[in-house]
Order: sequence, then C-alpha cells, then structure tokens
Amino acid sequence: MKFFCTAGPVTPEEHYCLPLATRFNEQELMLLIEQKKYFILHAPRQTGKTSMMINFARKLNQEGKYIALYVNIESGQAARGNFNMAMPIILQEFHECVSEQLPDQKKFFEIFYNLKEEGVPAGSLLATLLSRWSAKLDKPLVIFIDEIDCLVGDTLISALRQLRLGYAKRPQNFPQTACLIGLRDVRDYRIWSDVEHQIVLGGSAFNIKAESLRLADFTAIEVKELYLQHTQATGQKFIDDAIDYVFELTQGQPWLVNAIAYQACFKDVVDRSKAITKEDIEKAKEVLIKRRDTHLDVLVDRLHEPRVRNIIDAIITGIDTSVDFPIDDIQYVIDLGLVSKRENNLIIANPIYQEIIPRELTYSTQLTMPQQQSWYLKPDGGIDIPKLLRAFTDFFRENSDAWLEKFDYKEAGPHLLLMAFLQRIINGGGKIDREYALGRDRVDLLVFWKIPLCQPVRRSSKCEVGDYGGQDQKIVIELKIWRGPQSLAKGLSQTAEYMDTSNATEGHLVIFDKREKSWDEKIYNRQETFNNKTIIVWGM
Repeated sequence: MKFFCTAGPVTPEEHYCLPLATRFNEQELMLLIEQKKYFILHAPRQTGKTSMMINFARKLNQEGKYIALYVNIESGQAARGNFNMAMPIILQEFHECVSEQLPDQKKFFEIFYNLKEEGVPAGSLLATLLSRWSAKLDKPLVIFIDEIDCLVGDTLISALRQLRLGYAKRPQNFPQTACLIGLRDVRDYRIWSDVEHQIVLGGSAFNIKAESLRLADFTAIEVKELYLQHTQATGQKFIDDAIDYVFELTQGQPWLVNAIAYQACFKDVVDRSKAITKEDIEKAKEVLIKRRDTHLDVLVDRLHEPRVRNIIDAIITGIDTSVDFPIDDIQYVIDLGLVSKRENNLIIANPIYQEIIPRELTYSTQLTMPQQQSWYLKPDGGIDIPKLLRAFTDFFRENSDAWLEKFDYKEAGPHLLLMAFLQRIINGGGKIDREYALGRDRVDLLVFWKIPLCQPVRRSSKCEVGDYGGQDQKIVIELKIWRGPQSLAKGLSQTAEYMDTSNATEGHLVIFDKREKSWDEKIYNRQETFNNKTIIVWGM
C-alpha cells in the first residue's frame, strides 16, 4: 500500500506523489545542460528537491546521452570549517553514490584510490577527482550536489571554489553541468572564513552560476490530484471542502500537505468507508502543531537568526511604516519558506506557520504560566474574556519588564505574551485564529469557543470530549501598539470591521503603550461603541 511521504525522498513505487515532470520544467533543465550551464536549485526543506533530482539523474542515465550522478554531501558538515577533514568525507560520499548509481564506472574507482595514494591536498581533491573522471568518460558528466549549504565555513568555500576552478575545462575535463541543491540561493551564503578572517559571499565564491531555480509549492489543483491517488487506491474520499481547507492552511507547502493527509488517513480515520472531512483536517493540523515534527522544529530554529528575527518581529506587530530591510534578508526569509510576498506585502507563508511561530516563540512561557482554564469559565461553559483580559493586565504589569528584557522579539514582545496567555487558557476548549502581516498596523485574533451541551462547569460531569451544543462564541481581540491619538480611532474601526466580517459575538481592543509612563496612567478599560458594535478597550 502506498502512503503519503513525510520523511526522506519520495519514492514513486511507495508514495503518493505528483508526476515529477509536473514539479519542474524539464525542458528548461535540459536546455541548461545542453548549454553547459552551472545552476542552483533551491527551496525550503521537504518540498521535493531531492526526490526530483534523484529521479531526473536516473532518467538522464536511462536515456544514455549523459552520465549523471546525484550525491548528498551533508556528511561533510560534521567537520565544520576543517576542510582538510571534510573533503575526504565528501569524496567518500561520491564513491558511495557512484557505487550505487553507476557501478560500471571502473575508471572512477581507479581514480578514487589513486588520489588516496598520491596524497592530493584537500583543497583540490574534489576538483582533481571530477577533472580526471570527466577526462576518462565517453559522455559528458552531469552532477547534482545536494545539501551544499549544509557545509560550514572554509569547507563550503573550498567546495565552491573547486567547482569554479574546473569550470573552464568543461565538458572534456570537468562536469558539463553542475546543479547545486540547497535551501538557499548561493547569493544568500555569508561564509566566515577562518583562513581569510573575513566574510566570503557565496556569489563571489561561485560566480559561474547561470540560473537560480526555485521549486514551487503545490497548487490547489495539485493538492487535489495528490489526494485523489489515495481515493483511487483505497476508496476513501476527501470531502471537497476538506481539500480546500488543506490548501488554505498550507498554501501548498508539500510537507504540510503530505503530513496532514498522513495524519488524517493513516492515524485518525483508518476506516476507508469514512470520508475525510474538514473537521478531520482541523484535528490533524492541531496534532502536527503539538507534535512539533522535525520539519517544524528546523523551521522554528531559524527564528532566532538576527536577519530572520528582525523581519518576523515587524510582521507580527504589523508595522505600517517604512522599514529598510536589506533586500538579501527579505529574499533569505522567502527562500527559507517562512515568508511570502503577497499583494506587495510580506506575510508569514501559510496559516499553519502563522500559528506555529507565536506558539513556539513563547512555548516555555505557556508551560510555566500559573493559569488554569477553569478559572475563566462561566456557569454555562462559555469563556469569560473580560475576566481573562483583566487577569492578563495584572500579569503583564507584574511580569512584562523582566520577560521582555530577556526576549529577542522586542517590538512584538507584548503581542506574543498576550498570545501565550490566551493559548494557555484557550487550548483544549477552543482555538485561536491569527492574522498579521507587515503594513496592517495590528494583529487580529479570533477566539472560537464551543459551549458543551451538558455545561459541566465547576461540577463533576460525564460530558465526552467533543460533546458540544450548537452555541459558539466568536471573540475578536485586536492588538495594537500606541503610536499616537489616531491609534484608538483606527483600532476601533479595525475591530468593528473584523467583528462584522467574522460575525463575532464580542470584541476587544488591546492597546500596548510603550511610552515612559506609570502603570497607573497606562492601564485602563472602558466600553466604546463604533458602527453599532460594542467594543471593550484595554490599555496597558
């Protein structure tokens, strides 16, 4: 039985997958090879780069015009910047890959062992191996080098420069084409050289790049095609709005698309006679977020890099003034898959990442907050948001100075602290939708809370999980930073508008005042009316 791939390369014989030719323009790749170009293929993790290139190399070998080799050199990372140690490791990876993919290449093995005996310096090992091997071949050599940007410091510099060194000798005495595969474009490499005692830019170390290709995410149609394979194989259907919801949540990010479907189909709804619904997708999404899979952990690690943090910090607060971010930094966060450029705005790439980022940035804070959900439940089982926000006001007054002082995200700190407080209370009884983007000048939070049918508050009950009545609370909480008297007027207008579009049952506007004032001056709450909407304003 095939299944959805969530780890490692996609194998068409084992996994549901889209035809590889649909993921990239094969004619474009063939043209680059025919023109003897060196190029970059980059995309975020778990988007299909490795699967594509392994299968493309296999196809080239089957067609017989070229000799193609795929090699992953991630193992060289262990040697860090010590290229004298790393280069033999990388050459050993070439040896293993040739053994698996091109076992008839006797000349390669002869050259490989001769290099060991000759004691060729590490700084030219790779170039010498590729040069001698290419010279012995009766067909042009095409190589695909994966995880190139895992290499560190002088090891990465050495690898790039050795490939550049042999470029002029192609195709008779060096690979006709080399494709470097990684998370980032080579122009984003900023490499510290212990040898040269300076930052070396990837673009200067590898200035022979002709093209930089980025692997796109799935389209909505491709998500449907992928899921249809499961239906055809098992008979289990996906309700149309479930597929639409997957695309809405993931924006086609391949790992997320596969991981949600795997959780829903192979963990949660194993009875193939039952269709996968939108509710099943929501449940699977929550499981992924709470499980903190490797893909998500790796992504979150990037949030602590200064060039990433500066941009994400501004996006979370929705700063609407001009911010002079370096162009390379913007492209870097886009290449990582964290951020997308949509309608000339920078936004978090998809709603799942949008939810994960504030949760992860405040994970330990959520765990250690002395707060319990039961404290804020009303007799009918509803959530008492005014009581919750009063408690947060006290918490913020007592803890914000110490917390924000040690927190990297200075501008977004108050927003994140409130989101952590809410998550701690709402988790398990409702959910929080978040909307934020650069230029919006606010963060929109929409709290969904379902009231249990049997209203078990403050007394023992036999209510089952999910045994809810039809009455929902939809609570808008708008977050803003005080930037002048217009903040209140704009905030009331934005809150009322969001209440209207979300059909909210109540609305709150929280304004964080960072001016040098006493807490007694900053803290207040009062009721306002705007466009016939009742809004409680909280100053702090």
